[in-house]
Amino acid sequence: MFGFFVVIAFLLTGQYMDRYHNHMIGVPDGTRMLYRTRHIFILLAGLLNLGMAAYFSYRLQHWRRLLQVFGSGLIFIASLLFIMAFFYEPRLKDLHTPLSHWGTYIIVAGTVLHLLSGVGQKKEATVS
Repeated sequence: MFGFFVVIAFLLTGQYMDRYHNHMIGVPDGTRMLYRTRHIFILLAGLLNLGMAAYFSYRLQHWRRLLQVFGSGLIFIASLLFIMAFFYEPRLKDLHTPLSHWGTYIIVAGTVLHLLSGVGQKKEATVS
């Protein structure tokens, strides 16, 4: 469900660029780059959340489940950082990007934790 809201945020930030900034016409290159890349980062986060939601099931082992929950929390935080960065970072000087910088590291860490939660896990037999 959260991924759906992040994708909606992606659509709304696109409308923001179109309506508030006249589809970025006349916006300086650095500022335009920051808006557009943050916009794409929001899409990345939304699609990652949706993709995980489509296949998510809790691991049986406690330590694997902890990795999943912690990884999901990190991806959640990174998604919020990207949305905040869209509005905050284009106003900073010298292309400074503190929120998306940390959001990128955090989303990678969350994804790696999800991957590690499934490493070496045996598949359950399915009955047809």
